[in-house]
This record gives sequence, structure tokens and C-alpha cells, in this order.
Amino acid sequence: MAIIHNTTLKPTKLELLTDWLPTRPWYRPGTGAPRLTRVGGFRLDDPEGEVGIEFMVTTDASAPEPVHYLVPLTYRGAPLDDADHALVGTMEHGVLGKRWAYDGVHDPVLLTQFLALFEGRAQAQAQSISDELDREVTRSYTGEGLTAAGVTVTEDMDATDVTLASGGSLRLHRVLRPVPDGSLTLPEDVAGHVSGTWGASDGRRERALFAVVRTDSQA
Repeated sequence: MAIIHNTTLKPTKLELLTDWLPTRPWYRPGTGAPRLTRVGGFRLDDPEGEVGIEFMVTTDASAPEPVHYLVPLTYRGAPLDDADHALVGTMEHGVLGKRWAYDGVHDPVLLTQFLALFEGRAQAQAQSISDELDREVTRSYTGEGLTAAGVTVTEDMDATDVTLASGGSLRLHRVLRPVPDGSLTLPEDVAGHVSGTWGASDGRRERALFAVVRTDSQA
């Protein structure tokens, strides 16, 4: 399992996202720059131990109503080939040195492990604690094996869609909408889902659908 280092980051992840989020088509502009707080998320392990994988939930308080975003990120010790368009920024890690942070939907390591999570072959890890499972993440999948190689990525006002080499598509919800009372109801046309939680300002745990998979027969 990944080791979480309690150390410094310059700039911080939220500082990188403050500049990057407004460039996205799904960003909801507020008054001035984003005012971001990290409120939740989880991690996945890279079997090779080289790439950090994090799904961050961040709340922007600059809009009239707080907006919750899901931001999958990967952290690498060297640039990812042919991925300049997906670079969120670089930062100096107090233990690991220079790190390149990428929008994770464009990183094959994150996509491979995320699809493994759908299928139950990978487990969600706690965001800030080493060797600890995140038991608030739920997942399901009924279908054939999912493959991330050779994908295409498109974005709209709410989500990022990834067309999978194995057929069908992955839809990652960027703007999160809490479900009433945490009671998750899945759309009828999906073959699988991942949901997760974050902490609300009043201490409650909010839950939302993070992503769904549709097969070719459901597209």
C-alpha cells in the first residue's frame, strides 16, 4: 500500500487547483478566484509503486452556493509522455522531490486501477492514512472485463467521458451532487458505479455518485 508522507508541498495541491480549475469546461465560476477546501476523497495503489493516485473532493466557496468537485490526480517523479495537455502543475515534495501532477483521466495508471476498483480487483485506500482502507467508498460492476488502453477523453459541463478500448464508456462526475439522506439510486442504464463521501461544513457526511460505467449495449 502507498505510504502517506507528512511533509511539505510547494505549491500545495489546492494552490495548483486554484489556477487549474477555472480552465475546465465543468468549472462553475464564482466571485473572484476559487476558494478551495479539501473535504474528502480516497487513494488507489499503483502495483508498481511509482505513481501516486488520488481522487480528491474539493469544495469551492467562491460561488453563491458551495460547489463540490471530484478531481482525480496522479503524482509522478518524471513527466508523463505526450501528456502536456493534462499537466495540472509541478510541486516540490519535502521527501520525494519534484513531482508532476496530472489530471488523472489522462493517466493510464490511474484509469487501469480505477477500472480495477469497479471490478473489485482494487480497493479504495484512505486519503491521508497509510495502510488503511476507505470503507465509505462503494462500487459495483456486472459485465465483461474493462480495458483502459487506447481511450479517448471528452468533457462537458458536468463530467468527463472516457471511451474504453474494451467497449462502452466511463463517465466521471466532476460536479458532485449529494444524494438525499445518502440513499444512492443508480441509473438503470449503467453496468457499474463508484460512489464516495466527504465532510459537509455542518459535520454531516455527504455521499454522491463519483462515476459510472456503461457497456456498448447500454450506450
